[in-house]
Amino acid sequence: MARWQAGAGDRLEQAALALFLEQGFAETTVPQIAARAGLTTRTFFRHFADKREVLFRADANVPILIQELMAEAALSLSPLTLISTRLGGFAEQVFAGQRDILLLQQRIIQTDPGLQDRKRRKMATLRDAIIAGFLQRGTERLVATIAADLAMSVLGTALERWLSADGTTPFTTYVAEGLQALHVLKEQEL
Repeated sequence: MARWQAGAGDRLEQAALALFLEQGFAETTVPQIAARAGLTTRTFFRHFADKREVLFRADANVPILIQELMAEAALSLSPLTLISTRLGGFAEQVFAGQRDILLLQQRIIQTDPGLQDRKRRKMATLRDAIIAGFLQRGTERLVATIAADLAMSVLGTALERWLSADGTTPFTTYVAEGLQALHVLKEQEL
C-alpha cells in the first residue's frame, strides 16, 4: 500500500469547501474535513498548516510565478510595457479553469472577517512580489511601487468583473480591457 494517497490535497480541499459552505468556516474543524475526505487529520496537516490555508492553497506559487515572469522579460521593457505585455499571460496561468473554485472561495471569505484580512495580506504579498521584481530589474522604487499598484488594480478589477459576470467571457478578456483602460489614461496624459 502506498504511503501517500494520490490526490489527497484535492480531496481535502473539496471536503473543506463543502463543509465551509454547509456549516460555516468557523464551525468547521480539521477532523471534520479529514473525515469527509476519507483521510486522517495527520494527512490534512501534511498538506495544510491550518484550515484557512485550504482557501489560499493556489496563492502559494503566485510570487514565484511573478519572479519568473519578470526575470524572463527583456530588460529593455519599461514597467508599463511589461505590465501591458505580460499581465494577460500571468492571469491565464494563475486563473485558467479556476472560476468555480474562486467563486466558492469568494462566498466563504465574505462570511469571515479573519479570512477577509488573510486575503488582503495575500494580495499585499503579491504586490510586494511585483515591486521586488521591478526592483530586481533596476526600476526606481517609486516607479516600481506605482507600477505594482497599477498591475494590482488591473488584475483586481478584471477578477471582480469576471467573477460577477456569467462566465462565458474568458478572464483574459477582462485583463485586456483593464490594460486598454490604462492606455487610454496614458493617452489622455493624466
